[in-house]
Amino acid sequence: MDQLRPPAGTVARWGRRLSLALTTWPTRRGWFEAAVAGAATLAVLGAVGLASGLYVPRAANLAGLPWRLLTVLFVPAIGEEAVFRGLLIPGRAELARPAGQLCLATGIFVGWHVVEAQTFLPMARPLFDRPDFLACAGILGLGCGWVRWRTGSLWPAVGLHWVMVNLWQTWFGGFTL
Repeated sequence: MDQLRPPAGTVARWGRRLSLALTTWPTRRGWFEAAVAGAATLAVLGAVGLASGLYVPRAANLAGLPWRLLTVLFVPAIGEEAVFRGLLIPGRAELARPAGQLCLATGIFVGWHVVEAQTFLPMARPLFDRPDFLACAGILGLGCGWVRWRTGSLWPAVGLHWVMVNLWQTWFGGFTL
């Protein structure tokens, strides 16, 4: 059982990291950089998703939109961002070169979707097992991770995740529970 325990101090460090990410508000420049990175992330996601057939443009799915906007904010946006970017991505004061940590956190994020589909979201298995979906999850994870590291705040990453999932579910045929 001791082998499953994180190294001493890790839990405290993660707690401080998450707390700081949640309580830091980006500067004006940080919001600008996050907006540029978010637009680039959405453009790459659009290119990959449209080319692969993962995203299928359609008339807006407005059924249950207010509820969907709210639920997507909490799960997946805040819930997944808190874990995969808030805990796993250090701030710039902790790490000057984030490439390794961004790749590790993104790999775990992508893998999480496979685990979800195999365990408690079996209805999502046909989607979450698709290579193009996993590629898009990786692209989103890298974009969210970069803005989290760059701004020191979790909120731009939450916003990017929230916008992407709502665009997909509302206008591009995305899966809804």
